[in-house]
Amino acid sequence: MYTEKETQQVVEKRDGRQVDFDPGKIRKAILAAMNAQETDAENQIDVFLENIVNELANDTVLTIEKIQETVENVLMKSEYPDVARAYIEYRHDRDSERDNITDMTKSVEKLLNKDASVVNENANKDATVFNTQRDLTAGAVAKSYALKFMLPKHVANAHLKGDIHFHDLDYSPYHAMTNCCLIDIEGMLSKGFTIGNANVESPKSIQTATAQIAQIIANVASSQYGGCSVDRIDEVLAIYAELNYKKHKEEAADWVVADKQEEYAHEKTKKDIYDAMQSLEYEINTLYTSNGQTPFVTLGFGLGTSFFSREIQQAILKVRLLGVGKDKHTAIFPKLVFSLKRGVNLEAQDPNYDIKQLALQCSAKRMYPDVLSYDKLTEITGDFKVPMGCRSFLPAWQNEDGEFINAGRNNLGVVTLNLPRIAIQSEGDQDKFWKIFHERMQIVKDALLFRLKRVSQAQPENAPILYKYGAFGKRLHDGESVKDLFTNKRATVSIGYIGLYEAAAAFYGGEWETTKVAKDFTLDIVKELKEYADAWRDKYDYWFSVYATPSESLTDRFNRLDREKYGSIPDITDKEYYQNSFHYDVRKKITPFEKIDFEKEYPFYSSGGFIHYCEYPKLVHNTKALEAVWDYAYDRVAYLGTNTPIDKCYECGFEGEFKPTKEGFECPSCGNNDPEKADVVKRTCGYLGNPMKRPMVHGRHVEISKRVKHMEIGRDE
Repeated sequence: MYTEKETQQVVEKRDGRQVDFDPGKIRKAILAAMNAQETDAENQIDVFLENIVNELANDTVLTIEKIQETVENVLMKSEYPDVARAYIEYRHDRDSERDNITDMTKSVEKLLNKDASVVNENANKDATVFNTQRDLTAGAVAKSYALKFMLPKHVANAHLKGDIHFHDLDYSPYHAMTNCCLIDIEGMLSKGFTIGNANVESPKSIQTATAQIAQIIANVASSQYGGCSVDRIDEVLAIYAELNYKKHKEEAADWVVADKQEEYAHEKTKKDIYDAMQSLEYEINTLYTSNGQTPFVTLGFGLGTSFFSREIQQAILKVRLLGVGKDKHTAIFPKLVFSLKRGVNLEAQDPNYDIKQLALQCSAKRMYPDVLSYDKLTEITGDFKVPMGCRSFLPAWQNEDGEFINAGRNNLGVVTLNLPRIAIQSEGDQDKFWKIFHERMQIVKDALLFRLKRVSQAQPENAPILYKYGAFGKRLHDGESVKDLFTNKRATVSIGYIGLYEAAAAFYGGEWETTKVAKDFTLDIVKELKEYADAWRDKYDYWFSVYATPSESLTDRFNRLDREKYGSIPDITDKEYYQNSFHYDVRKKITPFEKIDFEKEYPFYSSGGFIHYCEYPKLVHNTKALEAVWDYAYDRVAYLGTNTPIDKCYECGFEGEFKPTKEGFECPSCGNNDPEKADVVKRTCGYLGNPMKRPMVHGRHVEISKRVKHMEIGRDE
């Protein structure tokens, strides 16, 4: 039998990297060729391998071409030329597939042929409308160009193979665009801003303020590719609501009897607030950005205790509870995040406890708001703020005056590591796992450094709303460097990861969650990621963060590539998806309390992006049960989302969960599957989405339903 020997040989990859020569990879390739031919040559594989290694023995540096040529020659000289032909075909197919991915013509053809991986990449993007089709076409070209001509060769190769995922290639790096941000809404409203030909002054009423916010959101979302958030919107808008109040007080002095003037001003202001928040909800849901989708926007609120802040909070929740349109369906955007804080709204004696009760009703009926635990989030990230988009969190950061600043900061992009693949390649050897892990992290670093270099090449005039008119806080002039908004650790760039569950399952089996040594292994992985982030942060002056990637197409893509390469592996590739983030295996039935306890340690090492979800039955008549989970979570996890069935049939009135079929979603009560007569809402990567309203290829709805069950679908941020 052939025995592998210590060798000093290295292989020069196509992308220029040099790696240790591993004859085991040749063995796997030959076995794959043999399996394709159903031959009895397996007993000869050690002979083949020894002959190949001997022929290569005189070369210290081997090329891929040299290895392939040697393999083909040895096989052709054997009694099994069919195996040689199968090997040659396999290599040809791999090369053709790689070329097709980077071929712009092929990419556009996939779009025109409605390839599901292209037209269904984003659950909130309607690929049937012209502006979305235009964006998808531009994205296909940008992605191909970036892979072929822009990314470092070893980074592009690692992405194509599925070792890593360079996110949002349809936008970046072809354009020097940033990812997600916390908009400095307070600064923009107070100082004014410019959009197009309009120089906008500070608003004089809450109605004008919310109208301006909608326009800001649309323009910011069109100038970057990720989500955007407005933090503490109740407190920001309170000063404009107070302007309404003062105006009504002046009116009352002329027209209302003295003892009714205060009541008149309050009631008129409450009506103004409700109308303004309702208009904001409608405007956001009717906006289209330049990339053909509704802006992925998050509103954070809940900490204000003034009369005006309280009214704004209640209006946000009441508007969402009511629903939009004549059928009162669930609004998809904005994402609502309600802040819980002891002494403000957590307990019965707190001044805003009544608003917490309203938030519970809203979450039970409309799935939002998600909740942030003030004290735990401050412990994990250093101070309090809502996420940028659905889950990307900023660390605490002080400006030159020592002030803590969050508004106006942003994230510059994500590169995700395929953890299950490393575990599969390790073949049960954890030393080998860590060796491969450290090698891959060098590629991740190079990919992130390239992102940083590219975004720094933007000019203020490329995205005026971001750089010149205040969305990113500081206001630059044409010709100034945008790097000032990113360096000194002001911006984050993220190391993403996926498949902690599968990585542990490769070593400890599919039921590992209750085994301490297995869980410690997964914690060691995120700790190691954090150590890399800390080291790179000190060296490069950007805030490298660890990010529990929210994946839609990536859960499928990584799994599909690994299934094709390594076959169906129980609890790993056989599920046809990889588990998002650090989540407990969703196939298992556990209580929300158990899930929270299992997951609570991970965000300390993954503070750049995280969220926890709990699954519930219908809760509209049992909000006390939901409150029990929120209260339990408060001192344990920082960010919690609610997953509960809220589908509704407008034919028979059924409320609950629709049944997925190959043709679409179907009411389990009356069989209605008309998207115009039903509201089907699923959580999509931290956001909500209505898959019934998006035309999909045959069978896509079943896939969507399956992925909903493992918590997250939607765009890869």
